[in-house]
Amino acid sequence: MSSGIKVDYPLHSEIVQTLKGAQEKKDFKCLERLLKDLTKENPDAVIELSNDDWMKDPSVQLPPAVLMGLWSLEYKRELTSPLCIAAAQGFTACLLYLLEHGAHPNLSAGGKAALHEACTNSNTECTELLLEHGANPNQLSEDGLAPLHMCRTPQSLRCAKALVRHGANVDLPSEEEEETPLLVAARHGLLHHVQLFLRYGANVNHTSSSGETALGAACLADQQKLVEDQHEEHFQVCRFLLSYGANVHIADNERRTPLHKAARNAQISLVQLLLDHGADINAIDYNGSSPLSNVLQNAILHQEWQPDVVVQTLLNRGSIKLWPQALHKVLTACAAAPKTVEILFNSYTLVPITYKWAEAIPEDIFKLHRSFYDSLFALEYKPRCLQHLCRSALRKQFGKYCYLLIPQLPVPKRLQDYLLLKPEGYIN
Repeated sequence: MSSGIKVDYPLHSEIVQTLKGAQEKKDFKCLERLLKDLTKENPDAVIELSNDDWMKDPSVQLPPAVLMGLWSLEYKRELTSPLCIAAAQGFTACLLYLLEHGAHPNLSAGGKAALHEACTNSNTECTELLLEHGANPNQLSEDGLAPLHMCRTPQSLRCAKALVRHGANVDLPSEEEEETPLLVAARHGLLHHVQLFLRYGANVNHTSSSGETALGAACLADQQKLVEDQHEEHFQVCRFLLSYGANVHIADNERRTPLHKAARNAQISLVQLLLDHGADINAIDYNGSSPLSNVLQNAILHQEWQPDVVVQTLLNRGSIKLWPQALHKVLTACAAAPKTVEILFNSYTLVPITYKWAEAIPEDIFKLHRSFYDSLFALEYKPRCLQHLCRSALRKQFGKYCYLLIPQLPVPKRLQDYLLLKPEGYIN
């Protein structure tokens, strides 16, 4: 632990203040010169760049996060070394100088070795230089992460290639989460990293301590934080993992399958891909939720990804419908997504609709989608039209093959869409 390491240059020393000043001014020439000067005295010097002295000073203004109890009042120090600074900054010439003057490539002053820093910052030349001078490609940081775990950006691919060429273990799990580099790469949508690790023999179905697989991690990625190109990258990662034998049925410790996660994020392309590879459309997690339940529970959060299309796809491919008495809860959760509500209601032959359900819809939402909800509540205690009853009978006959058989019927495209529950903006 960093707390037990002897510090050669504490925070308030003149050399550290000069280093910090050079960093703040981005005076990299000065910074390199200072690092070289430090090496003449002690190539493995331990430097304290910052600490939490504000915790010990009662007059200091505490950050809001501390006042709210979000930060632990534990004394911590940020320790580093000249080699780590050079590797993090990408100072290749300086790094070579330090190594040639006795700096140890595997020194871990602040919980990370120089190789971790180089990979974190995608500094390929520094990574290769450290490996050539004996850096351990499998060294774990204080957090239990190997250098390959730090390769989390597209720019870090060359670092990852250098690591595996020098013997990095592609199946080395992190200490706490037991996540392999493949799982980390999949979560970040790094297709070329995934391809690299699998070529070097990574176990495509390794499970972490939480039961997560690379496929599940790729499906679970927070889609709201991704741009359109990244959605495509995660899709390509999943497709490649499946081509390498990824098991669509492996559930995590909460019994959530990759399909649960793809449905939760309203990712229609992933949902279809997983179903095409045999995913169980009616798998139930520990909360009693199916993939259909998951997309309904999160429809409002992911409206830009058209959750209604996911609901439509699941119902056309054999998803078990919700208990009719639960539709009141669906209205509460999905009122602002009328297309989703329409598709779900039309999947039932008959549902006893009551105007009391209107209480579940916020007034502003009701006004915004008034024409749709007026058509819904107009059916209070009334039968559905003959056309809908015929649709229900046909869908019951085709069952989980609706998506496959209905498009083959010799009827107009508009009628096919109706049979496949395409929303029309009203219910009759």
